[in-house]
Amino acid sequence: MNILVVGGAGYIGSHMVKMLAKAGHDVVVLDNLSTGFRSAVKYGELVVGDLADIHLLEGLFAKHSFDGVMHFAANSLVGESVDYPSKYYRNNVSNTLNLLDVMVRHDVRHFIFSSTAATFGEPDYTPIDEAHPQRPINPYGASKLMVERILKDYATAYGLNSVCLRYFNACGADPEGDLGENHDPETHLIPLILQAASGRREAITVFGRDYATADGSCVRDYIHIQDLCSAHLLALEHLITGAGQGALAFNLGNGAGYSVQQVIEVVKRVVAEDGCELVVKEGERRAGDPAILVADATQARAVLGWQPFYDDLETIIRHAWAWELRDKALLS
Repeated sequence: MNILVVGGAGYIGSHMVKMLAKAGHDVVVLDNLSTGFRSAVKYGELVVGDLADIHLLEGLFAKHSFDGVMHFAANSLVGESVDYPSKYYRNNVSNTLNLLDVMVRHDVRHFIFSSTAATFGEPDYTPIDEAHPQRPINPYGASKLMVERILKDYATAYGLNSVCLRYFNACGADPEGDLGENHDPETHLIPLILQAASGRREAITVFGRDYATADGSCVRDYIHIQDLCSAHLLALEHLITGAGQGALAFNLGNGAGYSVQQVIEVVKRVVAEDGCELVVKEGERRAGDPAILVADATQARAVLGWQPFYDDLETIIRHAWAWELRDKALLS
């Protein structure tokens, strides 16, 4: 297949590009490099450009006969979305509409969309399944939900078949060490803890110890980047073969949550093997942090045949730690 990966220079997108290439597919990456890295595109062709550029999109689709499109090019910082909602609605919604309209004009009808658990808002229950009400509490989640609704209308009106994959906490790194997580600013728990362990940060702060969980710290569902990408590949194949029709959506997670304290304990054990220690500080609860966020991925397993391979926390952390040590060495 010939696949366009939008945002393929970012964390998830670059891992996806590698998996597609390893599976024998031709890949074109479109990325404006605002948060992605040219060096992360190690497979396929890189086109530097923005979804706001309709002429670029038209030329790209005229040049290539794409079988499908994967879209990872979203702004994704919750706090920033609250402060600058226009940025999120413009990029995450308007620019996605540009892409979808060009797809329709060029008769490309298979679309994989990177969505988020943020579309659910404060959970009524956990694990969260696809039937859970979607009530986003920030512009980031709202922008993603808008696209999900748009895709339903585009399926009805234009026959554009899509799969939205809502994931919880993407983490880990390429097991072969080629790629990893490299955000600026970094907001994800596991790389923040590992940066504290490697000495790139002074400490890691635990925000709240009084939640209604076993040890009082927040519980989250961590999914390895490789397992995340394998679900995207299966979703694409589901559409290409004609098995999937309309606008589909699946939640992705391991279905087992780990608390912040559990993550810290595993990190301490792993980094101690390299003579590293971790300084932990205590902080107050942050507004809007639910006690537990865990996914019910039953539908993805049943419909797509998806099965997480790296589903234990220690493996996830070991892969991420190897990348952190490599990244720190390169910056030294």
